[in-house]
Amino acid sequence: MNIAQWLVRAAHDHPQAPALAWGRSVLHHHGNLARHVSAMGAGLWKLGLSPGDRVGLVMRNHPAYWESLLAIWYAGLVAVPIHSQLHPRELAYIFSDAGTPVVIAHPSTLSACEQAAAVCPEVRHVIDVASANYRRLAQVEPMAVVAREPSDLAWLFYTSGTTGRPKGVMLSHHNLRTMCGHYFADVDTIAVRDCVVHAAPMSHGSGLYALPHLAQAACNVVPESGGFDAQELFDLGTHWQGITLFAAPTMLKRLVEAPSDDPFSGLKTLVYGGGPMYVADIQAAMSRFGPRFAQIYGQGESPMSITVSPKAIHQDLHHPRRALRLASVGRAFVGLEVRVMNEQDQQLPVGEIGEVCVRGPVVMQGYWRNPAASAQTLRNGWLHTGDMGCLDKEGFLTLKDRSKDLIISGGSNIYPREVEEVLLLHPDVSEVSVVGHPHPDWGEEVVAFVVLRPQSLTQTAQTLHNLDEHCLQHMARFKRPKHYRVVSQLPKNETGKVLKTELRQLLHV
Repeated sequence: MNIAQWLVRAAHDHPQAPALAWGRSVLHHHGNLARHVSAMGAGLWKLGLSPGDRVGLVMRNHPAYWESLLAIWYAGLVAVPIHSQLHPRELAYIFSDAGTPVVIAHPSTLSACEQAAAVCPEVRHVIDVASANYRRLAQVEPMAVVAREPSDLAWLFYTSGTTGRPKGVMLSHHNLRTMCGHYFADVDTIAVRDCVVHAAPMSHGSGLYALPHLAQAACNVVPESGGFDAQELFDLGTHWQGITLFAAPTMLKRLVEAPSDDPFSGLKTLVYGGGPMYVADIQAAMSRFGPRFAQIYGQGESPMSITVSPKAIHQDLHHPRRALRLASVGRAFVGLEVRVMNEQDQQLPVGEIGEVCVRGPVVMQGYWRNPAASAQTLRNGWLHTGDMGCLDKEGFLTLKDRSKDLIISGGSNIYPREVEEVLLLHPDVSEVSVVGHPHPDWGEEVVAFVVLRPQSLTQTAQTLHNLDEHCLQHMARFKRPKHYRVVSQLPKNETGKVLKTELRQLLHV
């Protein structure tokens, strides 16, 4: 059941088919990628690792990410993909919680990883993918792929929680295989000469889309920029064919607005998700690129799989409920059950708003070393997503709120509690509450309402500058507030809970 067996099969059946490319250049075909990965797996074992050990991946998009991920699985290890922009303090928490003896880093993340490792005795090796140490991993005798059980852990993905502490989502080899089955059933077919282009972070959603392409011996293409660049994607679209691209709404909007008349001829399928998509925006995208779109709604706890709006829905131009369908996030994937429940975990009727819950074989095993959070989130056999929505009579799910707290900016999840806890460390801050505000490019931006201590009110501008510097010292840049609103007090209910709904309303005054 080891996911890496798919690479072994691809190497046997299609040894000369492109497997990994950087821009237009093919770096590996499946035959030599399998040999390279099998040697790297043996190299990881030489570092003292054994099946079940965790390996951190702190990298921006790079071909070495895919090599490393496959080598980790090939050796029977567990991948811990981590956001490349995290602060060293945030990295240190994850390294310690996951227990990662080895961390593989990109040159741009090396310094942060080394700072984090310096306070984490669990970390024995930090390996830069541009170094001789990384190259030496593959300079040993290859090993056979390590057998794993379906329930064995494969992917430990850290997602922020409302407590401000990230939680490790445990995904097994079986979870990931099931996820790929959902893709083939409801999203798209893949041919050997097709490819997926990774313009979104491979440590998150885009990396999951690599797996169904591996299963079909297709190619993974990493842009040379290591990220999203509209013109670069158009250029790749003239070279590669059968392209699948995963894009957050922000990325899709930028593609549509790019000053180019390129038809993106190589694009086969663009899967969008990871944030709210407005009907006008998807209609503009289809007007420019044609009906090549599918939408998915999922989360780390149910990877790439809760609901889906396939190409057929987007292509049905004359359906009487077309606009409502486009405003939804589709229907449950085949093999999954989706319900909307109230606070007593009772199923709500069609049209009523409640918490979105899902169950099925793709749902996570639980949170790493956190039985209390696991029991709460998976109570009564259902994954409680924390998202609010309603179902219509056809089973289409419309999200009303991504949750009361979650902010999604540029496709990245930001939990206000994390930002609030950092701001409260500053001596000038008495109280703070953080909310999201709609942004035309990023989807949402972070706004902090702060109650300053009296001595700080005389130099408000300087204080707010100091708060911004404080945030940069304690958390990832993308999480820091883009705007501060100084208020005399925060609106609260009778129990003292801050009323964030009222704060959001103030943003529109």
